[in-house]
Amino acid sequence: MTIDPLPFSRPLRGFYPLTVTGNFVGATNCDPFRTLAQGIPPIVVPDTSSGVISLPPTVDMRTPGNRIDRGYIQSWNATLQRKLGGDIILDVGYVGTQTTNQLADLDINAAGPGAGATGRPYAAQFNRRIALNYWNGFVSSNYHSLQTAVNRSFSKGLLLKGAYTYSKAIHMTDDDGWANVGWNHPSVFSRNRALAGYDRKSVLQMGWVYDLPFGKGRQFVQEGVGAAILGGWSLNGVYSAYSGTPFTISADGGTLNAPGNSQTADQVGPMKYIGLKGPGQQYFDPAAFAAPVGVRFGTTGRNRFRNPGVAGADLALMRVFKFTERMDMTFRAEAYNCSNTPRFGGPGANVNGGTFGVITSASRERQVRFGLRFGF
Repeated sequence: MTIDPLPFSRPLRGFYPLTVTGNFVGATNCDPFRTLAQGIPPIVVPDTSSGVISLPPTVDMRTPGNRIDRGYIQSWNATLQRKLGGDIILDVGYVGTQTTNQLADLDINAAGPGAGATGRPYAAQFNRRIALNYWNGFVSSNYHSLQTAVNRSFSKGLLLKGAYTYSKAIHMTDDDGWANVGWNHPSVFSRNRALAGYDRKSVLQMGWVYDLPFGKGRQFVQEGVGAAILGGWSLNGVYSAYSGTPFTISADGGTLNAPGNSQTADQVGPMKYIGLKGPGQQYFDPAAFAAPVGVRFGTTGRNRFRNPGVAGADLALMRVFKFTERMDMTFRAEAYNCSNTPRFGGPGANVNGGTFGVITSASRERQVRFGLRFGF
């Protein structure tokens, strides 16, 4: 069991009246507000003479309660290891964690459906119509996984190192300390508990180093011109494939009119992943969702659906040329994402948006790099 080591100074510093900021803007983007000779205008600071400082209604605030419950993380695992044929060692394990009293913000000034800004709990008494964040350890998370690994130490020109994880992470917010939840009103607070935004159901990685079987002392082409050209090369690589992360299908919150809370879409049919990518192409069928009608929350939950997964390999071809006992040159040719497989972004996830269900971004194009290293 590990106590949450988060320093409280990180999430609690910087708020009024510990920090009072001033914003001074010129008439246009090209005009200074003042000259250097005129200096910075006086900043209005709160009156501290009474020992009590009123909170202006438009100033952001995060405040701890009378007691802070510092969180803790419980971790456990059990692993079985077995040696297989071909110098391969297999590990199979169960790994789990549970986080209790995870620190986050709760907007205690969130309104219920249809209440609007004037219906916030502290609006009538204090004219506060923005968030009032109560900071404490009130959320939790857990992680369960099956983790496997195969390892083959370097033998007969081949080294293998691979891992596969099948897991599930559930929580109420993706961060710790400087974090907030999507639903703050007590009637819908339970909707925050869902798959973690970083959850990947399956993760596979396999790495290898392979000395090609050509040249002196190897299996093929041991002599002559062929050995001089083909000998001494090694091929290294890493192949990765993993599931996509979850996402939420949201909706505009105008009709909901519940400041301090998120709004999601209604699901009116079965989710159907079409799998197409690019402008004008549907990653999923948008007909399965609709904007909520009336003053109520949508029926879909947080992080219910998945973005596309990612797969690809990085390769490196290398050879060491020996000139003398003390001098050599290493040549490397590296190709990151050698198959040039795009890493697609998530689809448009707002049911009211113009790109709903459409993926319009991608990254990680193939990159090739060559290198020479002279050693002496």
